[in-house]
Amino acid sequence: MSATTRSVYYELMLEGQVCDVVIMVEGTAFNAHKIILCGCSDYFRVLFTSAGWNTERREVNIPSVSPEMMKLIIQYAYTLAVPISPNNVQELLVAANQLAVLGLLRICCNFLEAQLCIENCIGISQFAELHFCTDLHRVAQCYVRHHFEPVAKACEEFLALSLDQLISIIEKDDLNVKEEDVVFEAILRWIDHAPSERRCHISVLLPKVRMALMESEYFMTKVKNNELVKQTDECKPIVINALKAMYDLNMNGQSDLDFCNPMTRPRLPYAILLSIGGWSGDSATNGMEAYDCRYNQWVDVTIPEERPRAYHGVAYLKGWVYCVGGFDGVDYFSSVRKFDPVAYTWLEVAPMHYQRCYVSVVVLDGFIYAMGGFNGDVRLNTAERYKPKTNQWTLIAPMNEQRSDASATTLHGKVYICGGFNRNGCLWTSETYSPETNQWTAIAPMLSRRTGVGVIAFEDHVYAVGGCDGTNRLQTVEAYNPLTNSWRPIPSMFVTRSNFGIEVVEDRLFVVGGFNGITTTASVECYEREANEWYDVCDMSFNRSALSCCVLPGLPNVADYAVPRDALLLDSQQEDTPSYTYSLPSLPFPDYH
Repeated sequence: MSATTRSVYYELMLEGQVCDVVIMVEGTAFNAHKIILCGCSDYFRVLFTSAGWNTERREVNIPSVSPEMMKLIIQYAYTLAVPISPNNVQELLVAANQLAVLGLLRICCNFLEAQLCIENCIGISQFAELHFCTDLHRVAQCYVRHHFEPVAKACEEFLALSLDQLISIIEKDDLNVKEEDVVFEAILRWIDHAPSERRCHISVLLPKVRMALMESEYFMTKVKNNELVKQTDECKPIVINALKAMYDLNMNGQSDLDFCNPMTRPRLPYAILLSIGGWSGDSATNGMEAYDCRYNQWVDVTIPEERPRAYHGVAYLKGWVYCVGGFDGVDYFSSVRKFDPVAYTWLEVAPMHYQRCYVSVVVLDGFIYAMGGFNGDVRLNTAERYKPKTNQWTLIAPMNEQRSDASATTLHGKVYICGGFNRNGCLWTSETYSPETNQWTAIAPMLSRRTGVGVIAFEDHVYAVGGCDGTNRLQTVEAYNPLTNSWRPIPSMFVTRSNFGIEVVEDRLFVVGGFNGITTTASVECYEREANEWYDVCDMSFNRSALSCCVLPGLPNVADYAVPRDALLLDSQQEDTPSYTYSLPSLPFPDYH
């Protein structure tokens, strides 16, 4: 029905003209047209077309719905729009569900989904389950697991969970916790809320904690010596098994059997580090690998049909991975492709105004920025930004310098770009762009010249990592403080590298691949600011430089980008592997008591 026709019917309904049914709700009468109500509600369609309906009958009484909700439902039937607020959404959803107004039910579910937060996510999940809103329940449950640490610490609804509801959350692989300590402490908080009733559940809940993944000192002092655990006889074998599993894991390292034992089975990562393309051997590659930070392993997720690309930029925005510019050994690209990590499809979007190889790419306030680069003839100082909603690139103010092979990041609403190469050589200059003024402003130069540098925002600072100073590849690192407009040195990487991928995942700064001055490399390392140290990370499966990385958070299909937990478990079962048990090592365990 056209909008005009709907508008005419709505005016007729308001005037009580040519209406053929009266809806009675708690003594309140609503004039309406049966054909309109049938169009939006299966309930009314069945009611008005059933054999028991008397065509001469004009009045029908609707139970269990308030007049306020019926007024909104009739308004929706005529206009497909209704005012929804936190005050009326739950009652309106119940009414829409009862009367099978599916369009309005979806609107209510979408509204509640948009309202999800730490304080209400458990309540919305339970409300959705009660009223059979399957999609909303799934999304709310996912929200609880993805935000488990703040939910467990600050949400009052968490304390009201039943035992089964708590178990259904903490036993899941996709529970987003970097440390199993969080799960154990959440269990204690839940028990402490009603200790007389819940203390008996500790032996049921404790095995849901993947205790062998804990730091040994925490396990010994906080878990093994916890008074409730010590006083519960059923916990003794659980703790002994955890000690055995922890010992075996520390002595032998990770193995596929870790997935079969609930004590050592790693959780799925919340965020995936994705590396795309690059230069390997003597040509560009289309290789894509995903890093599983909870198992320290890379997974090949290459799509063979995708065209190879190197010296490009990558950005993740609103569920899409954008691959910007680059070079394939023959052509310099102005083209931009976007990848759907859920559907595994690549699509072409609007090209940039310029061909850009060695381009710098960032995301800020819903826009993708592409800056500088090399078009095959000259180094560029031009910059442009892409608006996904309109699929258009727009030129912005040019940078103060030509920059190719630079790197950029965003911090506190501004774009920072550092180093690179111009027609005269390697740069140590840096500048920042304000979208509000559309102006570039020079900031303090870096301590070293750096081209092929990696730049990333980390803990309120801008980090410039590695690169080449015109003579040597660098392993040095420096950090810029916007408050003091100054750079300071940071501990150096283990490996010299330029033209590598760089990202921050779970509060760690990762550098991926690159060129070490002699050859491309597959090596990966990460920096932890609290420890102020670099750590080795599992290598990628093949050497490459000129790649680009991005982080994919909260994927609904994150298991597709992680080491396959269940596949390994099934393989071990198919090979008639005996159930996973531990024998006591020769070293004695501390006495449990």
